[in-house]
Amino acid sequence: MKESTVVDVSLTTSEPRTISIFGYELIREILLPEILGKEAPEILYWAGKRLARKYPLTDFDQVIDFFNQASWGQLEIKKENKNELEIELFSPLIVSRVKSKAEHFFQLEAGFLAQQMELQKGAIAEAFEHPVKKSNKVQFTVKWDIKDSLE
Repeated sequence: MKESTVVDVSLTTSEPRTISIFGYELIREILLPEILGKEAPEILYWAGKRLARKYPLTDFDQVIDFFNQASWGQLEIKKENKNELEIELFSPLIVSRVKSKAEHFFQLEAGFLAQQMELQKGAIAEAFEHPVKKSNKVQFTVKWDIKDSLE
């Protein structure tokens, strides 16, 4: 009998890893849109929310670490007030996605951010993506209303 080739990867590993840009793009830009069709953005948003519920994080530093470990990129808070957060995402893996003329979605990340803020703020939250071609980054705006509490 053949031995399994599955590797258990923990989110707490500190080993440096490399990821194939081709493999990432193949799955992200070709396979997922092909499978999900025209509903891809909405499905990816809800998938991101589901991932966030599976990996609830207690503060934004943990969200930053999660993005790094998931190879989604580097997150940086640009502005925060009582009911809104503006975040930038950058990574060599997203440069070609942002620069290309094709329609690209960062809804998986947006859904994940919305759900994490919802869990952390205790209020309904939603996130919006804004790819910025000239700087090869993606900006996210996450909004919540404390009056719209989860309880």
